[in-house]
Amino acid sequence: MSARIAALRTAQVAPARLALLGTGTVGSAVWARLAGWQGTPLGQRLSLVHAANSRYALGNPAGIPSDAGELLLQHAPQASSLAAVEDALAGTGTRIVIDATASEAVAAQHAHWLARGIHVVTACKLGQGTALSRWQAIQAAQRAGGSHYGDSATVGAGLPLLRSLRALQAGGDRIHAIAGVLSGSLAWLFNHYDGKQPFSGFVRQARDAGYTEPDPREDLSGEDVRRKLLILARASGFPLEAEAVRVQSLVPPALAALPREALDAALPALDAPLRERYASAYKDGAKLRFVARLDVDGRATVGLEALPVEHPLVGGGGTDNRVAIWSDRYREQPLLIQGPGAGAAVTAAALLDDALAIQASTAQPLGRPKKSAIGTGRWNT
Repeated sequence: MSARIAALRTAQVAPARLALLGTGTVGSAVWARLAGWQGTPLGQRLSLVHAANSRYALGNPAGIPSDAGELLLQHAPQASSLAAVEDALAGTGTRIVIDATASEAVAAQHAHWLARGIHVVTACKLGQGTALSRWQAIQAAQRAGGSHYGDSATVGAGLPLLRSLRALQAGGDRIHAIAGVLSGSLAWLFNHYDGKQPFSGFVRQARDAGYTEPDPREDLSGEDVRRKLLILARASGFPLEAEAVRVQSLVPPALAALPREALDAALPALDAPLRERYASAYKDGAKLRFVARLDVDGRATVGLEALPVEHPLVGGGGTDNRVAIWSDRYREQPLLIQGPGAGAAVTAAALLDDALAIQASTAQPLGRPKKSAIGTGRWNT
């Protein structure tokens, strides 16, 4: 434990003020976790002062009560606005936006907030996992604003993937290659699919359980995995353009073109192609896994593979992610990281872990002047 954090524990410090964007499955889990901390030492470190979704916003400078339903009865909610976020977090002290959305509009604001000294904690992959120019803007904004970007929930639902990659490189190691099952939803699908029951039925189960994105084509197309691989690649020293990742989609073109409201009835279009892929793999004694790969020369691919049962990526169960990392020190036998890669509870925990880490490294004891911005603004999770 650092002397700074130990000293802060013995002094009274102002809590970090949080703006929570997104009140869906993950956002609600964040809110519930914060509510459960009220009256505890953890609850004293974080104060939720603003919460919003695409329709409405709630705010209270003294902290939103855990019983939000009572607050809604007493006060009509405000219209939701991204501009209101900065107003809600106006003032000094540690200010953190928690992005629990899948919103392009919110992701487009990450660099703006960071440049103004507002820290961002996110589970949304649209910030660092899309255009290289946006990723570069986020890096520059952290330096300009002396702010931190908590991104551990963007890949692996908080598994120590990004933290491990950064720690290896901080110790002088070089990343050579990465291969992994990066989608909890696709891991669940191919851990359960037996070639007998329709694949479309498993897709519906995964969607209803909250394992997939609201539109499961995001997962089945490989786009969600592409974003995760781009985040890992860029954190490993490979600043790839999004188009550099070759993706093999599981979604037939006709299914991809349908409006979302027509998707459910058309999901059986997946069944025959997947049954054929499963039968071919079964005949060879292999298992199907949806794999993302990054090679030492920067080549990146995403797609369904038939792997031998003894392959390191075949193990695990449920929604487990399983990732192999090759580096200078892990040349012959890769470092393996495995654990749940989907679920609201683990994702919410990862978001708040990052928020607590930012609060611990930036908070000042009450009554003391705030020191200059720390470090380079790069938050290593």
